[in-house]
Amino acid sequence: MITVHVREGCHLCDDALALLRPLAAEHGEPLEVVDIEADDDLHRRYLERIPVICLDGEELYDFFVDEADLRGRLRHRLGGR
Repeated sequence: MITVHVREGCHLCDDALALLRPLAAEHGEPLEVVDIEADDDLHRRYLERIPVICLDGEELYDFFVDEADLRGRLRHRLGGR
């Protein structure tokens, strides 16, 4: 699962989601969008770093998505397909 920590009005978050939605769909990967403002702990943890992108709970990227790296990770998980 790809998880993206975001907040309302964040243009970097919007950019990341625009890239991640089709990428997740292409690989059949669930995409979870988490609003950090709905949880005080997440807000404190991620406020200065959003968007934060995770794959299966592992934090991979802050601010921007490394599309080539993420594609490689997703391909690897699918056995090289």
